[in-house]
Amino acid sequence: MTQEKHSTRRNLILAGGAMTGAILATGVSGLIVPARAQSLAPTPTMRGGANNYRPGAPIVERIGGGGFWMTGTVRRAGDGAPLEGIRIQIWAHTTEGHERDAHSHGATLTAADGTFRLEMPQIVPAFGQPHGHLAYDRDIDNSPFKTVFLRPVMRSPNDTTLSADFVLEPA
Repeated sequence: MTQEKHSTRRNLILAGGAMTGAILATGVSGLIVPARAQSLAPTPTMRGGANNYRPGAPIVERIGGGGFWMTGTVRRAGDGAPLEGIRIQIWAHTTEGHERDAHSHGATLTAADGTFRLEMPQIVPAFGQPHGHLAYDRDIDNSPFKTVFLRPVMRSPNDTTLSADFVLEPA
């Protein structure tokens, strides 16, 4: 009889613990609540990103002789959907010219998956930092998203790629 009471008490405690865990995991209603994705925050414009920007730089296959790749993605704030056909301008201080030179500027369009890439000459340090400039300018595209200027810095002047991602916010 003592064994029976002990088993019953143990079962009651285990059942109560399982019920508490189920309520905590599913909410009071007992329904399983689906996971909610966090909203993707928009990319803020970076200080110094607009330096030497040239509105309307041409869409090009490559800037100069190439050898260095600028890559990235463009997505919509909130749901993170990739944005196709978005015009990204790229410019930098390179082995072939200064960032203020027209021939150091070019633009490319994003693919269906929101990616972009543009080959350009090797970026070299300007003001002590190897960095690139990228811009999405809504005034050029007459688009519903806010303008964003980026100025990513490379880890090393010997890097041969630099990536920058845009998350665009509706204007």
